Amino acid sequence: MISPQNHQNRPSGNSGHGHPSAGPKPSRLYRNRERGRIFGVCAGLADYFGISPFLVRIAAVIAVFMFPPPTIICYLLATLLIDRAPAYQYESDAEKEFWRQLRLKPSESLSRLRHRYREQEQRIRNMEAFVTSSEAKLHRAFRDLES
Repeated sequence: MISPQNHQNRPSGNSGHGHPSAGPKPSRLYRNRERGRIFGVCAGLADYFGISPFLVRIAAVIAVFMFPPPTIICYLLATLLIDRAPAYQYESDAEKEFWRQLRLKPSESLSRLRHRYREQEQRIRNMEAFVTSSEAKLHRAFRDLES
């Protein structure tokens, strides 16, 4: 089950310099130098789309043979424009999967979150109904008599 609960406890990325975007963004495209061969562009694309880096590299090699100048220019531009992946670790595989699904299928992720929060809202309504009911007042009165 994909869950956003772990990312809520993480610092917001505000480094105290007034730049809320200064921290790592799990849903952003980064170059992955650890898994990369040259500059990490293919590995970063693979991470972003949740596919094997091998497949992205094969596509890149085919593109180099079919369209050499545009492919090389695009690769170099990607190297310059895409930031390196920060030293960021997900707290769990579930959190990593949540962010990957958010990138790949944002509407499904939004639908899943809406459903989850509707369930939470219903639970809260049920609790409010109980707390404001005469039964809850009766339980409180008995508890007060015991002490």
